[in-house]
Amino acid sequence: MDNLTHTLQQATIKVLQDYRDFLGHDPESELHLVFDEKTHHYILLETGWHKNQRIYGNLIHLQIINGKIWIQQDGTEAGIAGELLDRGISHQQIVLAFKTLERRKITDFAVI
Repeated sequence: MDNLTHTLQQATIKVLQDYRDFLGHDPESELHLVFDEKTHHYILLETGWHKNQRIYGNLIHLQIINGKIWIQQDGTEAGIAGELLDRGISHQQIVLAFKTLERRKITDFAVI
């Protein structure tokens, strides 16, 4: 693994761990970190029950592709990109993959 991928991986894992720790206090649900370091998929998943309703959802899904962090799913209020920026990841190393190509063009982030 090259240094850039390692740096992106460390930032990605730390951001997801911080979200898990921040959100992980609901007694009716559990948060799971799912990392596939071979294909560079990093997921924060929620499971549980609330008033006889099943909780199952992918809160955040990040993927490292060609030296950039692709945000495939962002279920946060503030946006996970801001957390990545705070960890030293540049705008051009973040792709808002959940937005259309046209929408990406009007952001400060990588278009790809």
